[in-house]
Amino acid sequence: MKIAFDINGVLRDTFLKTEQIYQKHYIDEYEENDGISSYDEESGDFVIENSLEKFQYELDLPVKSLENIENHFKFRDKEELFNFFYVDFPMQIFGHSPSISISTFNVLNEVYEDLRDSHDILVVSDEIGKSKPATLFFLSKYGCLVEKIKFYSNITVDSMWDEVDILITANPNHIINKPKNKIIVKYSTTYNEDINCDYTINDISEVKELYKKLKLK
Repeated sequence: MKIAFDINGVLRDTFLKTEQIYQKHYIDEYEENDGISSYDEESGDFVIENSLEKFQYELDLPVKSLENIENHFKFRDKEELFNFFYVDFPMQIFGHSPSISISTFNVLNEVYEDLRDSHDILVVSDEIGKSKPATLFFLSKYGCLVEKIKFYSNITVDSMWDEVDILITANPNHIINKPKNKIIVKYSTTYNEDINCDYTINDISEVKELYKKLKLK
């Protein structure tokens, strides 16, 4: 049996760090170069206008939908949102995010040691560009013992499912679009609480209680 742990929402509290970075760089700090100049015909001078006044950067938390993440972290357009996550701050967000709880990786490593002789254990994550090395840093920082790591994207998600029989995930898309003959364990969060699933946990430590139900041991 191939058992996978999704990183975001199960192992990594990505949105907590995202909130901190967004708050610091888009709300708290006034960047002197974050302005544009326009010519004022009456005064005959160029006037510096703060672009933050032209667009209201706002946080709307907690995150209730991954599909509409721009409603929670507001940007001018999708390009600016993409740059925030994957160009400007990928290491700060994906590398330096905290784990979901203090014991997250202790439990993960114990599960790995319990099951590795009879099952394949891996971690999987939806990553783009520089978020990949940042995520490897995150796993290293917390001492992850799992040997196999699978990165995928919206285009390659089928290849992820080819390597997974049981997926512990918080991602609503995986829960809703579960392929036949696959098992989903939902890690309950604010953005999947209304989605039904055969197996649900609220903490990674509860995975051990599923051993018998899933016939893992």
